[in-house]
Amino acid sequence: MYDIITIGSARVDVIVKTKGPIKKIENKKHHDIAHHLGEKLLIEDLLFTTSGGGTNSAIAFSRLGLKTAFVGCIANDMNGEFVAKELKKENVEFLGKVKQGQTGYSVIIPGRNESTILRYKGVNNSLLFQDIHFPLETKWLYISSLPEESFEAIEKIALEGKKQGIKIALNIGEYLAKQGLNKLKRILKIVDIFILNKEEAAILTDKARLKQMLETLAEHTNAVIVITNEEDAISALSGKIIYTKHIAKINPIDKTGAGDAFASGFVYGMMAGKGVETSLNFGHKQALSVISSLGAKSNLLRELK
Repeated sequence: MYDIITIGSARVDVIVKTKGPIKKIENKKHHDIAHHLGEKLLIEDLLFTTSGGGTNSAIAFSRLGLKTAFVGCIANDMNGEFVAKELKKENVEFLGKVKQGQTGYSVIIPGRNESTILRYKGVNNSLLFQDIHFPLETKWLYISSLPEESFEAIEKIALEGKKQGIKIALNIGEYLAKQGLNKLKRILKIVDIFILNKEEAAILTDKARLKQMLETLAEHTNAVIVITNEEDAISALSGKIIYTKHIAKINPIDKTGAGDAFASGFVYGMMAGKGVETSLNFGHKQALSVISSLGAKSNLLRELK
């Protein structure tokens, strides 16, 4: 019996730190960076690591002492082997599928506060319901966002898991938020924890204020709802009580995986019966640790208290 099984994406990331000045172009909506066209850029630092919401969270839970398995798709290629080896090294059981194609891949260029990411989905959207062996031998399911065709599989897996009495945490991404509340209504009815960021919540609810977002989402789910907001504070709604955790201001090295880190810390706390307030602190500590170094996993904590 596993403590938790994570379902989500698996990727290999190459993080590229370039040498030399970066020209920053600002407008009211966003910031751009630029280099001269045709310029050869020297690389100051290079890091190959694994990433993806499914593997990030799986390794986070495993390091915290939970018996953990991962369900997702990799390919029979060098990058798939890299992912599989790291999962094994981190004591995470691979219960996913090896598919025809290429393992997901990203090139990440860190900026001063934000990163530019070139992402290739690969086989990440290839997960099918029939790829999963039932009954699921786990106390919890942690579901992170998978794109396109795989959402149907995720929904069916969650419904089947709920029939078994399994607790479910759902952490969506922008793609699922854009599908709207109607698309998510069946899965939202059965999850125990629902985590998303402020931008995703705004898309999903068409509301501008956090309190309105929480109230709108609460009309569709009985889950503990958590909305992260890196600019200000994290808000959570449990029953009729709203909790707020203000964000510590630090200069991040790399924000890759920060959302996964927070979510895994929060879910870990709730699994341990620590309550919403302490669990928010756990998620906050985990996220701060991750953004203080390069890579989504390199600084994941082995203890939260």
